[in-house]
Amino acid sequence: MSKDSQMRAAINQKLIEMGERERLKELLRAKLVECGWKDQLKAHCKDVIREKGLEHVTVEDLVTEVTPKGRALVPDSVKKELLQRIRAFLA
Repeated sequence: MSKDSQMRAAINQKLIEMGERERLKELLRAKLVECGWKDQLKAHCKDVIREKGLEHVTVEDLVTEVTPKGRALVPDSVKKELLQRIRAFLA
């Protein structure tokens, strides 16, 4: 395990133990709904299903197709706020 992965695991463990991970997840959910991300992703899912046909799309296919766009659609302001909160928690 690289030093980077060890550090990520340690940070994640600390976030979980202190309950901060759940609070961050709730904040993220709220921010994504607020900025319209959820609606944009839902529309993209519907487009993919319409394009390929309901009978020809599995959940795995949908996740594989939608994940990159979903990540790209997260506003920078939301990413920055989460990062600031994690840094503040670790300080």
